Amino acid sequence: MNINVLFVDALQRYGYFVLWPIIFVAAVGVPVSGNLLLFASGAFVAFGDFNVIILFFIAVSAAVMGDSLGYFIGRRVGTSLLIKLERQKRFRLFSPANIEKGRAYFRKRTAWAVFITRFLIVVLGGPINVLAGVEEYPFSRFLTWDICGQILGAIIPLSLGYAFAESWEEVAGIFGTASGLVLGFLVIGALSIMLMRNLRQYRQEKAKSKQKQQQEQGQQLLQLPGAQMECQSDPDSDFVPISGDDINNESN
Repeated sequence: MNINVLFVDALQRYGYFVLWPIIFVAAVGVPVSGNLLLFASGAFVAFGDFNVIILFFIAVSAAVMGDSLGYFIGRRVGTSLLIKLERQKRFRLFSPANIEKGRAYFRKRTAWAVFITRFLIVVLGGPINVLAGVEEYPFSRFLTWDICGQILGAIIPLSLGYAFAESWEEVAGIFGTASGLVLGFLVIGALSIMLMRNLRQYRQEKAKSKQKQQQEQGQQLLQLPGAQMECQSDPDSDFVPISGDDINNESN
């Protein structure tokens, strides 16, 4: 039996007591669908089984607590793990320079990353929490963006589940597909930008290497005896031979 079916069945049987721990562990990063339970809960509100206000506070509090735990896990163990990855020489997937670039990019966009992954790209919520802790992003700012995002993360599925109570499973599937498409477009966009930057950098380095090679070849040609004789015999050349008398006159 599908684990999501078990969760929905447990929600119908035990009510609010099941919802909080499942949303909590999902927010920490455990691969369970807490969002699906919110769609189901919204439908159960329409059927008169639950109170939407209680559901809202349960969903937000559980998600914020789970996100905070993920943040402190990253802050506690993530930094040392990252140092080990940077020092790793064998089986290295990313160079230290690439890791540092990625960290700098994330630091500039941490707030938006935290906010969006609360309600849109939920699958990245757990890793984002850990990364925010690793980068020691201020917890007060993390908590502010987290709460704002989780408010939407509770309102959207509860509202859609309530509005489409008879077909909440189909609506949840459509919402999940839309989130996956957004994630796919973001990944494709990020990879395209990285590819263009690497290609531009490669072309610049190739042009510099070619220019340096041409300069070295020119210097080598000038050092050849034949090239010096041509300069002396060419009447249009700027080369002016210096005689011994000129040297004596300059010394005097």
